[in-house]
Amino acid sequence: MDITLPRIQLTPLPTPVEPLVRLSKVLAGPRIFIKRDDLTGLAGGGNKTRKLEFLVADALAKQADTLITLGAVQSNHCRQTAAAAARVGMRSILVLRGHAPAEPLGNLLLNRLLGAEIQWAGERTREEVMDEAVAAELAAGRNPYPIPLGGSNALGAAAYAAAMEELARQTTEHFDRIVFASSSGGTHAGLAVGAVLTGFRGEVLGISVDEELASLQNMVAGIATGVCSLLGDARTFRPGDIHANADYLGEGYAVMGLPEREAIDLFARLEGILVDPVYTGRAAAGMIGLIRRGLIGKDETVLFWHTGGIPALWAYMSQLS
Repeated sequence: MDITLPRIQLTPLPTPVEPLVRLSKVLAGPRIFIKRDDLTGLAGGGNKTRKLEFLVADALAKQADTLITLGAVQSNHCRQTAAAAARVGMRSILVLRGHAPAEPLGNLLLNRLLGAEIQWAGERTREEVMDEAVAAELAAGRNPYPIPLGGSNALGAAAYAAAMEELARQTTEHFDRIVFASSSGGTHAGLAVGAVLTGFRGEVLGISVDEELASLQNMVAGIATGVCSLLGDARTFRPGDIHANADYLGEGYAVMGLPEREAIDLFARLEGILVDPVYTGRAAAGMIGLIRRGLIGKDETVLFWHTGGIPALWAYMSQLS
């Protein structure tokens, strides 16, 4: 089944699949490959660019003039949304958690360079502030297009069902598992749907970045069911259909610990590939931990799906230097 939803091109596809020969050797475990969605290219790349190809196409079809979304201070999704808006000539408004930091580092600096208007939620919820931003745009006679956290609705997630089709066309390698960072659930849901549509027989395993296991499985199952409905498939996903691991939450969201630091060092020094402290570093740490625990077998072939996030490294300079 080919996914033919309207989309615009924001990145050249397919992204590369590469073997991680030296990392595989050092871990003395499975053959590890990497899918390079850090190379999607939109203001530093990342997985949200795929989602935005579908979401921005919908915004343009609805004659929107402003993209509005929300996230954390170092949100990769917000940075890529601002870049997508700039690419197509739209305004962008980003509602970020908490208060402005003393220095605009990492993604926050890039948001400003990309021309985004930044609103800080302070002590309020980001959702409340975003609703007010949408209302203010409407009152001003503009046509805003709100995008949920992470671009993780059915339309955004469908991009990763299409990405599984891309992977199936791209390589004949048999992967026993696909491992990636899971947070707002859209990438996870799309890959789960795409696995079914393409007949993928391996495990689609999301390493939770911030959600407890039951919460993540419930969220992803709901989004995956919505993707199926959008594609004209009556399939319903149950929480038990969603494979995830929440053993590597560490001290909490965006708190870099020793496992993330080790993963960053190993990927950089062995493969010349950067992973970030918040998402891909935690997912990589989870994969490394599962290999060392024997839960990923030495005879397996594993694909690590790199979802980007590299600009956030600059917000952790004091901890990484």
